[in-house]
Amino acid sequence: MNHNASPPAPDRPALRVRGVLLPCLAVLGLACVLFVLRGPLMMSAPRCMAGRWHGCYDTFNGVVLMTLVTLPLAVLAAWGLARVRRAGGGAGGTGGTGGTGGGSAAWRTSLAEVGMVHGTVPFLWLTMMPGAAPGIAPARVSLVPLRDLATMGSLGIIGNLLVFASLGFFAPVRFAAMASLPRILALGAGCSVLVESAQYVLRLDRVSSVDDVLVNAAGAVLAGLASRRWWRAPSGRSAPTSHTSAISPAA
Repeated sequence: MNHNASPPAPDRPALRVRGVLLPCLAVLGLACVLFVLRGPLMMSAPRCMAGRWHGCYDTFNGVVLMTLVTLPLAVLAAWGLARVRRAGGGAGGTGGTGGTGGGSAAWRTSLAEVGMVHGTVPFLWLTMMPGAAPGIAPARVSLVPLRDLATMGSLGIIGNLLVFASLGFFAPVRFAAMASLPRILALGAGCSVLVESAQYVLRLDRVSSVDDVLVNAAGAVLAGLASRRWWRAPSGRSAPTSHTSAISPAA
């Protein structure tokens, strides 16, 4: 009797259904978000479509609207990068090869690279928008933890959670060195410290708060947990293999 028989191969129809179901759920979720935000976004639509700076690129609604409008372009860019990687016979650093596996790795790598940029730059833009008196109002710092959370409000907390969420989600998918929650936490906190420091140095009439750093880092970690099943394994760790050992027949 063979006690070390290889496990059965995964059910291919089930994998296909899962591969179709997840994108459909993502599209449905995005549609629900757009339905809820349709009013505020449409307020900025005329100015954004006309290419006007004021009322579009200097407002939260306008930046969110343009981020959603350019989403198809981001997907197209990821598709183009994946095509280039597949044509080159690799996955751009993932160790993949040609064929189905290599194509999947190339697409995942390209999507992670574009996702980190497209999902992070708009939020950085929002955090660096000046207040009412930039360069005139004195730089302000809040170093007491949890003191500013009460004044953020629910929308402020959600916004701060999303600032580096894309970075926390896609960085461990793209880079094996980031496949660790402490490293994602350090990445989110470090990037947030840079942003808060820039706000202080440039005197943007914004408060550089330690609570922003804490919430930004927490958002990166939560997003990293959501993408954990797609993290890249460190190069020194190989996928488990099944071994079949021969058992001597009973006497």
